This record gives sequence, structure tokens and C-alpha cells, in this order.
Amino acid sequence: MLKRMHRLLAAFPALVLWALALSAPAQAATRPAIDPLMDELAAVHRFTEAAVSPDGSRVAWVESLQERSGGTAQVSAISVADIGSPGTAWRISAGTGAGPYVEHDVVWSPDGSRLAFLSEQAQAGQPDLYVVEARGGAARKLTSLDGAVAAPRWSPDGTAIALLVIEGSSRAAGPLEPAAVEAGVIEEQVLTQRINVVDVASGRVRPVSPDGLYIHEYDWSPDGKSFAATAAHGSGDNNWYISQLYTISAASGEARSILEPSMQIACPRWSPDGTAIAFIGGLMSDEPVAGGDVYTVPATGGAPRNLTPDLAGSAAWLAWLPSREILFTEYADGGSGIARLEPASGQVTVLWTGPESITASFGPTLSSSRDGRVTALIRHSWAAPPEVWAGAIGDWKPLTRANATVRPSWGEARSLHWPSDGRMIQGWLLYPRDYDPGTRYPLVVSVHGGPAGARTSGWPRPSFDATLLASQGYFVLFPNPRGSLGWGEAFTRANVKDFGYGDLRDILAGVDEVLKTLPVDPERVGIAGWSYGGYMTMWAVTQTGRFRAAVAGAGIANWQSYYGQNGIDQWMIPYFGASVYDDPEVYARSSPITFVKQVKTPTLILVGERDVECPVPQSYELWHALKTLGVPTQLVVYTGEGHAIRKPDHRKDLIRRAVAWFDQHLGPNTR
Repeated sequence: MLKRMHRLLAAFPALVLWALALSAPAQAATRPAIDPLMDELAAVHRFTEAAVSPDGSRVAWVESLQERSGGTAQVSAISVADIGSPGTAWRISAGTGAGPYVEHDVVWSPDGSRLAFLSEQAQAGQPDLYVVEARGGAARKLTSLDGAVAAPRWSPDGTAIALLVIEGSSRAAGPLEPAAVEAGVIEEQVLTQRINVVDVASGRVRPVSPDGLYIHEYDWSPDGKSFAATAAHGSGDNNWYISQLYTISAASGEARSILEPSMQIACPRWSPDGTAIAFIGGLMSDEPVAGGDVYTVPATGGAPRNLTPDLAGSAAWLAWLPSREILFTEYADGGSGIARLEPASGQVTVLWTGPESITASFGPTLSSSRDGRVTALIRHSWAAPPEVWAGAIGDWKPLTRANATVRPSWGEARSLHWPSDGRMIQGWLLYPRDYDPGTRYPLVVSVHGGPAGARTSGWPRPSFDATLLASQGYFVLFPNPRGSLGWGEAFTRANVKDFGYGDLRDILAGVDEVLKTLPVDPERVGIAGWSYGGYMTMWAVTQTGRFRAAVAGAGIANWQSYYGQNGIDQWMIPYFGASVYDDPEVYARSSPITFVKQVKTPTLILVGERDVECPVPQSYELWHALKTLGVPTQLVVYTGEGHAIRKPDHRKDLIRRAVAWFDQHLGPNTR
């Protein structure tokens, strides 16, 4: 007996080491460091535009080559290829000197012989318009502008090019950009984005649309005599949400409102015969993200007609075909779709759906030849990095293979569905790298921005993206709760006057679904998000103790104070039913600060110093409350950043801090 005891005691150190090995973090030896992962993501070839020629024979695309110093702009290159010979692409550029430059917004002339594009070749930070032969050669500089420039469009006869110009502005349009630094007597500075028309032969630039009317999107009429435009008077960032539909004379600039809608509108497109204008209408919360139903209205004005009242997805982009049918893309069940619509009957024919993203930035989009037979697009998913594809819809072939050697550093992605309050909710579950079913893992829920947004399968950018947590040994759930795009307009509107309640139930039901079938430790569940996702993170920790750690990026702690702090308050009224001054209680009901004394969850708070959409005081308010209440918390404010964090060092810091926070409070993986 004593000999047996001696043998056991002698073996005890080995037994202890064996037990410790089993409880050590799974894949600890292979868990990649965050900085190299972020560098790998930044090195991925990023395509921001793909444009097919009118006859469908060629495609031009824009690739971001590297981040500039400070990370605020992308040096980019424009390439062109014959679809039949994808390996023979050639470059076009504004200059042959010490490039590359910031070049983008490439558009084909109506006859396909030339390309127009914007370039900062002459002056960094100042785009100008250039034209070049499609086969390449020296580009001709048409303009010397002063201000923000965007969205060139050829006239139907090819003699002119329209542009959107904010004269004298050094700030790019859009609420994602950092706010201007204000001091002294504060007065609202209203800059107008106007349609300008450039004569291609002479380069003469002529402002067209009225001063004071901010143009968001526009389209030439088929005869080239007018524009259709979504526009509003006053602040462009704020009044996108209350835009009306206008027709504007190309000769005189006279603007006439033909529709004052009861919803947000986007993507105006003139019918081939000039009698109607199509647009997307719905509940939209983030410029320029479009999502909703397809409508038409007579070009002379009148009542709009909803052509897709029973659409199961959310239309995001559209174009008329010569047949007078409408080609449109959509968010569809956590993926993307392309469909054709017959306006007279309202019949929708689904042409393609896929569990992937067909976009470079905001929403599913593509480029179509004049007859719709050939399309070009950028495709990517969690399994495949972005490339440019072209061909018949659903039968595309790759034009680029720039990322052929790139592999994911995370695990498998699966689409899940689960019931909640009588609805079916969809989300994506990302598995940990080197998943082992014998290991118990932590789970982080990552809520998308919006709320009228959607998380689709897409290759992550080097920014605040929970995908990288899966490379660190976490399951990551990306839910698309009520309020998201992709399941019809009624689903998108389902959180109106109910922020935080039904959408949180949808999210918690998704956590339960994961716990039913996978080795996730229910005691090690966290939550994270940015923008609306940051709000939902702040809200969730006031409503439940199920989350043991939280990372709230650019969130909203107090809807009442937020109303007077942000630069885009118009988006709130359709969601809350009234302004905060008319119904403060509906805002208080959904404010995390109202219930802040219930928080026990350690919460990391991150925000850009000059965020227009979700200003710093919102993050400060929650941080101050949690600190006062003794809840573990930390607030990090990123100098000079807006709602979108641009600088590479700041992006790395975001991810490092998020991973460290979850590691600290959720603990290692165990067997």
C-alpha cells in the first residue's frame, strides 16, 4: 500500500501538468497576434468600384492600393479589362509621374469609347474631373475645382458630364466624417452640394441646381434636358432623411418638387421613355445605406406606387432596362440578391441569391450593361476575399485574382435561424479558428450598426470587426434582429417606438439557439457593437446579467440628451414618432441611462473624438455613471476621428483593447 502511495505521489506533478494542459486556452500556441492580423487585413486588395461598359464588352474597376499617412484617404488605381481577356488589364490614370494617386468614381461614356473619373493628381485633397480613351493613353484634365466633388455622370449624348460639388468645402460629404472643430460663437454652417455640368469639349463648368438645395443623388433624364434628384434644403448630413424628389432643368436650374414622401427615399432613376421615375423608399437610418421597396412616380408628379409591397427582402439599388423592366439588388436573408421587376404587374423574378456580399462599402450593388445581359460586381464572403467578377447574372467569371493566396484566419461561418416572438430571426455564427468540439468556448454577440442595416457574410476590413475574435478562440454571433434590412419593410419597421425591447429579445433568443447545440459556456458570453450596435451593447447590460463583458463602440446612452447633441437628429423622428421635445418619455423608455443602476457587466467604451452621429458625451455619460456605481469600465476617445475610425494605429488599438477586455472578463477556453 505504501509503495502504491509513493508511486502516486511521484506521478502527482505529471498529473497536475496534464490537468493544467487540458484547462489551458485552446490553441494557445497557435493563437495569432492581433497586430499582424490587422496588417494582413490591411494588405488585402480592396476593390471599391466595378463598372461595365454600355455594350458589356469591358469592365473598369478601382482598387485601393494603400492607406495614406494618417489613414484618411486611399491611394487607388483604375484598371480596365476586356471581359473576354481578363488577364490583359491595363491601367488608366490622370498622370504618368509619381503616382499612384487618389482616383475613383469611374464612369463610361454612352458610346463606351471614353472613361471619366475623379483624381487628386494635380492637388492632394482636391478631386478634379478627367477624361481618357478607354484603351488608355494621356488623360485630359477638364476641371480645376475648389471643394468636395463626387458622382460624375455622362449626359445621354456624351457631350457633358454632371458632378456634385460642395464649393469651398475641404470636408468630404457624409456624417461618417469627423465634425469640424467649433469655437467662439457657434452658428450652423450650411454648405450646399449642387449639380454642376461640365462641357466635355471646352471644360467649362456651370452650376445648375439652386444654391441652398442640397442634392444627395441624381440621374439624367433620357433626353438630357432634366435631372431627377433626391434633395433637401439645409444641412446635407441631417436632411437626407427628409429629402424630397425633384426634377431640375439642365438649362435653367429650375427645381420642382414632384414628391414629398412619407419615408426616406434613395436611388432616383428615370425610366427609358422619360415618363416615370423609380426610387427606393423605406425606413433608412444611415446615409447612404438604402433599403426598402421599389416605387415609381410620374415624372410630372403625383402619387407614388409601391411596386413591391410583398418583397421578402430590402431593395438596395436599381436600374431601368430598355424593356422598361427594373433590375434591382436586395438584402435577402443575411445575404444578397438580384431580381427583375415588371412595373405594370409588379411581378418580381429572382435572378440570383447568395450567402455573400456584392458590395464594396454600403449595400448590395452592381453595374449593368445597357441591355442588362452583362453585369460587373465585387464579390466577397467570410470564406473568400474580394475580387471583381463579370458576366451574365449568376454566371460571373473572375476578372481579378489579386487575393488568390489569402486565407481566413477565423473558422467556418454558418447561417442560423431561430424563432422569436412569432418571427424567424436570422444571424451568422462564426466558429473559432481550429474549432475543437471537445472544448468549451466563450461567445461574443456582435450587433451591426443601423438600426436599418444588416450583417451579411463579407471579408472584414481592418477596423472594429468582431470577426477577429474568432481568430482568438471565440464563437461570434452576428444577429440580424428586427429593425434589420433583408426581410421586408414590415420587419425593418418592427422596432419603431420599441428600441431595445423586441430587438434584444431577438438577440437573446439567438444566444439560446447557439447554447442548445454547441460547446459554448453560458457563463462566458459577451456583447459588442458599434453605432446602433454600441447602443444595443449599452442597453443590453442594463436589461440582463447574461453578458459578462461588453465593448460599446460609438454608442448612445441617453436618447434625450443625444437628440440635442448629434448632427443628424432628423433620422430619429420616424423611429420615435415625435421629437424629444414633443414626447420625451418615449426617448427615456429606451435610454440605457434610465436603467443604469442595474448594470453589473464590465464595460469598455470606445468613441471617436469628433463623431457627428454618436458624439463623445454619450459615451462619457455612461462611463461616468458606471464609474460612479463601481462597475468596471474604461473610456477611450480617439483623437481626430469621426464615426468611422480611419487611422490604422487607432484601428489596431480598438481590436487589441476589445480582445484584451474579453480575455480578462470571459476567461480562457476549457475542456
